[in-house]
Amino acid sequence: MRKDTVVYTSPLDALVAVTKRLSSYESQRNMDSEEFFNRYNRGELGDELDFVEWANDYRHYLELRRQLSNELKNAA
Repeated sequence: MRKDTVVYTSPLDALVAVTKRLSSYESQRNMDSEEFFNRYNRGELGDELDFVEWANDYRHYLELRRQLSNELKNAA
């Protein structure tokens, strides 16, 4: 399976995109991403491809939020 790479012009654009993907996972599994991620890290969930992708998207989301928060602090 080949994944396409998407390049965003800003971290904010990337955050919007990853948030939309997280929302889709949450709707499908009826669980919010933070709860999922905690359960996934504790080994309570399987290693289905969807779970791996969801976990990676959530890690990306956390990193983007950290990055944007730092940029906002530096701009102030």
